[in-house]
Amino acid sequence: PGLQSNYFFYDGLYWVYQQDNWYSSSWYDGPWYEVGPQYVPVYVLRVPVRYYRNPPQYFGGWQRDAPPRWGEHWGNDWQRQRSGWDRWSRSAAPAPAPLPVYQRQYSGDRYPRVEKQQQALQGRNYRYQPRDAEVRQRYQQQAVPAAAAPLRRDPQAAARQAQPQPGRPPLQDARPQQQQQQQQQQGTERREPRPEQARGQGQGQGQGQGQDQRQGQGQGQDKRNNDGKAKGQDKDREDNDAPGQQRKK
Repeated sequence: PGLQSNYFFYDGLYWVYQQDNWYSSSWYDGPWYEVGPQYVPVYVLRVPVRYYRNPPQYFGGWQRDAPPRWGEHWGNDWQRQRSGWDRWSRSAAPAPAPLPVYQRQYSGDRYPRVEKQQQALQGRNYRYQPRDAEVRQRYQQQAVPAAAAPLRRDPQAAARQAQPQPGRPPLQDARPQQQQQQQQQQGTERREPRPEQARGQGQGQGQGQGQDQRQGQGQGQDKRNNDGKAKGQDKDREDNDAPGQQRKK
């Protein structure tokens, strides 16, 4: 996630709040598992509004030093399930978990994208075990990625989803790519003539060739007629001249 993401670290896991969904990962750049709002740890929900780098619009007007009004946003059913989430003793807050600083050496092309490789590196370099019951459940489920379903992007489905799902938070809008694909398809349609247009072009060419052929035949007939007339005129002149020549003799 970018620096302007709602990005947190709690009890050994990274947490991201993006497009009304929560995600968690044991590595700083995923892959990310979607977490339903009824399973987000209470201490993550209690993060004050002012720590959200990219707060949603409905955060507007809420007290910056207080947690978001999740009960107001997610409704009464969620509020009943998570009753007491916004009441706690600050002196009883758990100690922060150590950061997995070993991950700093894995960036760019060195970042492990294969989950088995991530788990092996985590097991060798990070011995911390989460104390929060919800986080321990995330740890166990992320340790078996093959049993998880592909990432769902439907916010309503995400709110009902109980199992985490591997993937990446939808940090980018896919509409520009879809518009580019539509423009490419339109350009292909303009370059390829339709069957009706191809038939119309073939008929036009055939008619033009027929007209040219008929014009050629007409010109041939005109030439023959003119030649016949010229021969007739020459014969008449010869006939008229013949009597005069006989008289001279």
